Amino acid sequence: MMMIRRIVILCAKILYNIFKLFPTKNKITMISRQSDKETLDFKLLREEIEKTDKNIKVVTLCHKLEGGINATISEKIKYGIHMLSQMYNIATSKVVILDSYCILISIMKHKNNLKVIQMWHSMGTMKKFGYQILDKEEGTKKKVANLMKMHKNYDYIFASSNAYAKELADGFGYTVEKIKIFSLPRVDLLTSSEYKKEITKKIEKRYSNITKKKNILYCPTFRKDESQLEKEIYKMIEQVNFDKYNLIIKLHPLSKIEIKDNNVIYDKYFSSMDMLFIADYVISDYSCIIYETAILNVPLFFFAFDLQDYLNNRGLTIDYKNEVPGLVSDDPTNIINAIDDGRYDINKVIEFRKKYVTNIENCTKKIAEFILECLK
Repeated sequence: MMMIRRIVILCAKILYNIFKLFPTKNKITMISRQSDKETLDFKLLREEIEKTDKNIKVVTLCHKLEGGINATISEKIKYGIHMLSQMYNIATSKVVILDSYCILISIMKHKNNLKVIQMWHSMGTMKKFGYQILDKEEGTKKKVANLMKMHKNYDYIFASSNAYAKELADGFGYTVEKIKIFSLPRVDLLTSSEYKKEITKKIEKRYSNITKKKNILYCPTFRKDESQLEKEIYKMIEQVNFDKYNLIIKLHPLSKIEIKDNNVIYDKYFSSMDMLFIADYVISDYSCIIYETAILNVPLFFFAFDLQDYLNNRGLTIDYKNEVPGLVSDDPTNIINAIDDGRYDINKVIEFRKKYVTNIENCTKKIAEFILECLK
């Protein structure tokens, strides 16, 4: 398998060298493996750049590679075809912006004038990733990471705060000098009263009774083995008083779990971020949705039923039990009782946000200005 990968990489390098013969344009290319359509952060940033300078061409290339390195043959073929477009646009751009790992950026030798910015898709990071978890159950094999030159060739890496800059840099395999402090464009929407009204209206249209009761939003992180998560979800459902609360469940886009309970709002229409606008309480675990929640000053609770296993198999970058701003429990009864009794300290949520998301004003504009400087 490793020999086949080396041959594929060699062929790709030969083809990319041909694309590099094309002239560089006044162009910015944004590449994502998070979605098959333009991501929210890319959309906001593209619109801001185009509004600021109409002479700059902005190209967005978004295509999921389901399963990553373990994707099916058909998925890899589809992604391989997509990579031809990536090759041409990378080779002819002045700036490339990523929100995830991009194979071609890492393995190729690029033109000297190309600037590569990693604008990672999650705000904050409490989960270890990349080079921090090589050869772990949730991580990449070290041999594969070395062959693919994982996360190489970045000029800048964005973080929302200096509080986790070192951990973020470690995950990508860089020193902290590569970090630039910028919050993601989506923060502008999280702090927008107009956007909140717009999204709330859309949610109420789909779920007519959603604002008649208090809303508990449950957003667990993704796990490769979801068998225990599925059992724990149903344990939580049993504890909720549905005369008093709506329970809204938002699973990770990669989750295969299907919730079969008519009392639950199992939403597949809105993003987790959008659902935060109608949430009175948020339950999560190790998901970075907690940073968005903290921006909105919504009470947080942490259903960490597999904390020790998660620490062993993946690892966390923070002192979890002492630092997350809310009750941590492996028992859903404790969490629902805490919600019932109003046992939370919103000041802890506010302090958590201030530490990990230090900039919440004009985020898109500030990033656009930095990118336009890179173009020069």
